[in-house]
Amino acid sequence: MLTELKTFLAVARHGTFAAAGDRVGLTQSAVSGQMRRLEEKLGKPLFARTGRSAELNADGRLLLSRAGALLEMAEGLLAPGEPGSQTGSLAVGAIASVHLALLRQVLPGFLAEFPAMRVRAVPGTSMELLDRLDGGELDLALVIRPGFGLPPGLGWRPLLRERFVLVSPPGWPPESQAEMLAARPFLRYNRMSFGGRQVERFLEAGRIAVRDWAELDDIPTILALVADGRGVSIVPEAAAYRAELAQVRVTALAPPAPVREIGIIHPALPPGAGAAPDGRFMALCAAAAAELPGGGLSSG
Repeated sequence: MLTELKTFLAVARHGTFAAAGDRVGLTQSAVSGQMRRLEEKLGKPLFARTGRSAELNADGRLLLSRAGALLEMAEGLLAPGEPGSQTGSLAVGAIASVHLALLRQVLPGFLAEFPAMRVRAVPGTSMELLDRLDGGELDLALVIRPGFGLPPGLGWRPLLRERFVLVSPPGWPPESQAEMLAARPFLRYNRMSFGGRQVERFLEAGRIAVRDWAELDDIPTILALVADGRGVSIVPEAAAYRAELAQVRVTALAPPAPVREIGIIHPALPPGAGAAPDGRFMALCAAAAAELPGGGLSSG
């Protein structure tokens, strides 16, 4: 039954038997057979099948809320009351600014609570990390909130809100936002990133034409080039980059200025999972974020 439960979680997350099969290495017919056997063992249907999709019915949603805990118990994890003895690993994806601002605060406390656990921190862009989480390679992903809905079976826990600001070399004469963006070389935050897309939408909404000079994904590099007098940029005012932001002139954008939300994308947790390693890791992230500017958001 454990095999069927693992496949069931993949179907619930990806929405079709074919997509689940691609993720777990089974054919669509094999997935269908496993789900049929699982329903026979439980004595009730779990899906409201409509076309190619396999939407969970009420019994399916109830099983989803319990399946994770059942698998953990079956795989020999100890009860939450003995966290210090739990072994295993936690694969956490995180964008660069989270590595600097949060992980350095969270990891010591987490490893003190779970000394036998090992954390594998995986860097990447928000889109890359979302794909890897959705593919089962990661347990959690600390990313910028995407501008689209999350895949089925994934939840969102907000941590930080960071406003975007206009940055320019400190030695340049003061200019208005319109003058600076129209006349100065523009260092663009990579449009392939979630944050870069927010900047692009802001410029498009304001019908602002900029003089593109370079497009980069690394915010410290952008800020270093601005400090060197190479141009201007629009970047998030992130706590991780306080030192770099102190070397440039920071100007608030005219409203409606974009704001990026950073949080944790995670698989749906069963009731009572707050003391489990992934639940505790998220709680520690929330506590650390509350100490930063823009932190302390409701987990909603």
